[in-house]
Amino acid sequence: MSDLVLYDVRDGVAVLTLNRPDRLNAWSLDMEAVYAECLDRAAADPDVRVVVVTGAGRGFCAGADMDLLQGIGGGNASQPRHEKAHYEFEPAVPKPVIAAINGACAGLGLVHALLCDIRFAAAGAKFTTAFVRRGLIAEHGSGWLLPRVVGLSRSLDILMSGRVFLAEEAERMGLVDRVVAPEALLDETLAYAREMATWCSPASMREIKTQLWHQAWGSLEDNVHDANQRMVASFGRPDFKEGVQSYLEKREPRFTGVTE
Repeated sequence: MSDLVLYDVRDGVAVLTLNRPDRLNAWSLDMEAVYAECLDRAAADPDVRVVVVTGAGRGFCAGADMDLLQGIGGGNASQPRHEKAHYEFEPAVPKPVIAAINGACAGLGLVHALLCDIRFAAAGAKFTTAFVRRGLIAEHGSGWLLPRVVGLSRSLDILMSGRVFLAEEAERMGLVDRVVAPEALLDETLAYAREMATWCSPASMREIKTQLWHQAWGSLEDNVHDANQRMVASFGRPDFKEGVQSYLEKREPRFTGVTE
């Protein structure tokens, strides 16, 4: 199971590689547990100054594994097995966490990219929230995170349309900080991370991260708690089952209308 996330330390930089390339690194409960353990390991290692997260193969993370979603839709809802909630993953690491988004970044994968402190992306990488097209809501704090990164109107566009957009547009709206040629993405990200590891005070980076994540805005925890309650409720609605089924059948979804 440990192979689901590869862990390597290079010159003060821990590289975490999501490793389900045959599924575009789709998120599973097993991957979640290993990923959390890797972040904890990096956080506890004084030799690690910066963390880089990327994906194996063509994708960064294509969102929740469809087998997991189908299981939830069939009434087999499961909670994450690691004790941490999603908002506690990357922001809780007292070191910079940089996403090197090498390809498809969707749904829960986009949430984890947002939870990173800095985001580099490969030119042409595809992004989407997708939640609304599965009959779901803005999950795991994305309704809190996105407006603080790209503004309210762009967030509503991204979340309510569920459309696909490319890294170049993501950079223009401020969702990613730098777009790099695909073949140079990891090298450029590591060069940036190594410069931080070499020249920047770990204590200062820790304090600055704490300042920006925990003091600048209202409570992320409250938003995630509310979102998680709404997510559980949405699992029981017909639109969730229809969203998953229409995706599998490659057809337009037939969602239920609302009256209020």
